[in-house]
Amino acid sequence: MIKQVQSSFRRILLSRILLITVPVLILGQYIIYRKARSTLLDTARQNLKESADRKAENIQQWAKSLESNLINASESYVLQSGQTEEYQKYVEQLYQMLPNQVRCVQLSNLQTSEIIANTCDDQSINSPSLSMWPLQQKQLVRDMSNISISYIWPEQLNSDSISSDDTVTQKKQVSLGLSVPVYVAKGSERQLRYALSIRSDLPMQTNRRRGSLAGSTVVIDYKGTILASPDPDRVGGNISDGPDAERLKSIIRNAQEGRKDFAHIFSFEEIDVSKNSNSNSLREFIDEFKKILPELLGLKLSADDEFLVGYAPTSSPVDRDEDRQWIVLAITPIDFALSGLREVQKVLIIMIFGLVAASVMATIYLARDLARPLEKLRDYAFAVNDLDSPNKVPRTIKIREFNQLAIALERMVYRLKRWADQLEITSKEAQVANQLKSEFLANISHELRTPLNGIIGSIQLIYDGFCDTKEEEMEFLKQANDSAIHLLGIIDDILDIRRIDSETLSIYLKDVDIGKLLHETIDSFREYIAQKSLLLKLNIPEQVIIVNADEEKLKQVFENVIGNAIKFTEKGSINIYISQEYNNSIVAESTNNSSDNYRGKEDQVLVKIEDTGIGISPEEQDKLFQPFVMVDGTKTRKFGGNGLGLAISRGLMEMMNGSIHLYSEGVDLGTTVDIMMPIKEKQAIKTEVHLNSQRGSRE
Repeated sequence: MIKQVQSSFRRILLSRILLITVPVLILGQYIIYRKARSTLLDTARQNLKESADRKAENIQQWAKSLESNLINASESYVLQSGQTEEYQKYVEQLYQMLPNQVRCVQLSNLQTSEIIANTCDDQSINSPSLSMWPLQQKQLVRDMSNISISYIWPEQLNSDSISSDDTVTQKKQVSLGLSVPVYVAKGSERQLRYALSIRSDLPMQTNRRRGSLAGSTVVIDYKGTILASPDPDRVGGNISDGPDAERLKSIIRNAQEGRKDFAHIFSFEEIDVSKNSNSNSLREFIDEFKKILPELLGLKLSADDEFLVGYAPTSSPVDRDEDRQWIVLAITPIDFALSGLREVQKVLIIMIFGLVAASVMATIYLARDLARPLEKLRDYAFAVNDLDSPNKVPRTIKIREFNQLAIALERMVYRLKRWADQLEITSKEAQVANQLKSEFLANISHELRTPLNGIIGSIQLIYDGFCDTKEEEMEFLKQANDSAIHLLGIIDDILDIRRIDSETLSIYLKDVDIGKLLHETIDSFREYIAQKSLLLKLNIPEQVIIVNADEEKLKQVFENVIGNAIKFTEKGSINIYISQEYNNSIVAESTNNSSDNYRGKEDQVLVKIEDTGIGISPEEQDKLFQPFVMVDGTKTRKFGGNGLGLAISRGLMEMMNGSIHLYSEGVDLGTTVDIMMPIKEKQAIKTEVHLNSQRGSRE
């Protein structure tokens, strides 16, 4: 028999589909991106160079306009007349007439340095000294040389001086302070008295939209100091202190030589591209695809922190020296400049869809070789959903991987049949454990928060000095101490249950008088019982009953059980009995169902704790000895607790060779807890059991 040749499914699929799609995809990606990128980049460079030239001209015209307006304002009749009551109104009108970049106008007395009128919100502009200008006006027409211009750096500005509508960028830009003398007529002469000053921001033109090639404005002086920038953190700094300093220095040198050109720089500012992107699903899809394609094909459009810069020189309004020019940059992230490539992405998407269509056609062609084996395996997988299907796994498959998959499926079904029952049990246990964990976290967070709030509240009252007397202070300290002890008890319970589970809890067995220990435990609860007006009934024989136990741990068990009995009993009584059992002597008299647990035991002492409290439904009783379990419902939520007491008690009793059992006839019918321990030695039986009185006390 000729053995059928099996071919790899991966080899068939990859060789027939990738052979068609990959070369076309790579070639199309390379050609389109290289051509489109080159064209768009040339256009962006030219536009940014022209934009920088326009920005430089705008700054020059802006400076001349401010100087001209300031000179005309200083020659106003209102100012030269000396009528001081009109000055404030004139200054406010002048502020409204000036360009938007003007932040405030101020008129100050040069002789007294007093501010006569301003719109600066209590933020003064430093006026030049009296010696800056002639004391008497000698020229009828003043020129630009009469104007004093200085920088006002961001740290010199109080944030209150800028309106709340301005952005952080405006607050941190360098401003210019312009001052001009005001001469007031005195007799036949015009004497220097005032200085009219304005503070103006630079005319920043910022455009951060994708596709815009105007760019953001950056102004740098001849020393390399950044006077204006879209990045406020760089204003006032020097280009030497930032990244890519050498490229920026080269730009300054070229601009000072009169050149207007473009350049590429890196890491000049941080631009949040996401804020400028349009929220449309196709655009977002293209954005994501654009990020993936260059990485897959090894083509990176540009560095993530690369910027395209156009630059041009302009005259400095502050330094009238021709060698001390400002350099104006029009800067934009190269990703913005190349945003037109997004349209190219659409073309690529169409190409990719075309390739996908070709792949679909190839898949249809390959269906004769691939579909039938897959359908057989699919039908078999569907048929074994119930794990009892008689169907057999198909074996007549030519492709090796499918054949191996069929064998694996058959083995898997066999294992699933074995594990199904076990998984079902495990799933139920996991659900119960998860529920217990959630309930425990909710309960323990409340239990921990309550004492912590008590501690914090008491200490805070003392710390804040709200205590009038030493006694009141001691009372709050006592409350904090009680809360701390309660919190420590909760933590000890958690540690105990962990040690019990890991079998690392130490037990020190010795002879213990169980009656005496029970009396000591009850004494610690008498005040609590009295507060709730409960009746305590004791039946503890005078005979000394010795058990071999850890005294501290046994007392902890008593405290947990008695504490629960008191806590869950609103009215009625708490009944506590001690009985000795030899040769089933007590079991014969008992009608309590819980006594069945002790049949056949000898030399035992029984501590029975009964209450007339809220009781427990029979279906909930088995859960109470599990860690972190509390009976749900509004009746138990109000009592608090962490659900660890009974679990710890059972663990401790088992470690001391004893046992603990709980029984309740139902909700609101009370609860009985029986604690059994072996007696150290045979002792005379002095036990009185009053079963009838027990029933009566519970009614």
